[in-house]
Amino acid sequence: MLNKIIVYGFVGPSGTGKSYRAQYVASENNINYIIDDGLFIKDNEVIAGSSAKKAPTKIETVKHALFQTDEEKKEIKNAIKKYKPESIMILGTSDSMVEKIAENLGLPKITKIIHIDEIATEEEMETARRIRVTEGKHVIPVPTFEIKKDFSGYILDPLQIFKSKGIGKDPYVTEKSIIRPTFSYMGNFTISDSVFREIIEYLVYKTPAIHKLAKMRITKYEEGPSLYIEVIVVYGYNILESLSTFKEKCKKEIENLTAMNINNIEIVARSIYIPEKEGDN
Repeated sequence: MLNKIIVYGFVGPSGTGKSYRAQYVASENNINYIIDDGLFIKDNEVIAGSSAKKAPTKIETVKHALFQTDEEKKEIKNAIKKYKPESIMILGTSDSMVEKIAENLGLPKITKIIHIDEIATEEEMETARRIRVTEGKHVIPVPTFEIKKDFSGYILDPLQIFKSKGIGKDPYVTEKSIIRPTFSYMGNFTISDSVFREIIEYLVYKTPAIHKLAKMRITKYEEGPSLYIEVIVVYGYNILESLSTFKEKCKKEIENLTAMNINNIEIVARSIYIPEKEGDN
């Protein structure tokens, strides 16, 4: 089945704007599936793989992007068999790289290779290179909510693109995610423990079933922080239900406000608070 797929390559040096333009090039060539940076992407959705930018070094990033391990190959191959694409576009920094990716995934030889200088000016590519070098930013051609689950502790910014294809044609609209990889020389993206505490304290204040934050401990892992929280609950509320609701609220708000994945949250009721009745001394 894989040998019937038409394979395209989209090639350009690192930092010249390939991922930024990937969805546009795919749309112009009626391609709905993209392989880029270790990810298998359908339209604006990641359907298999994990971003190579998670790798700790640049060498490991390249290895991951080439799908060198059996586990990486198997996941992408299974997804290709499941979705049965008619065509796929592979992104890479050279002709040999996209050809190697196609070979590693058992895909047919590449039918056509499109080079970045065919669709971008030298000025545009130079601007992209400057941003890569000075800000350490990389673009992944999927919405932030899609790539966010694969990152923790990285800068993530949504970038929406709207372009007209001409009179009488549907506009080209897509969203991309700007990230900074693990190996960036610009250092790690960290958030102070006090920020997490202030968010939790605010949520306690807004939750009638929780009287007070008693204790909080944060343990940081590569995949994201884990939080251990002890609270004092208010008498009269269903404790299990209240803690479950509060846990979901904490996870949602922290991830929304910090752009970091929460690895785990454990919430324990330390004691019960009994409000004084009106008229009691």
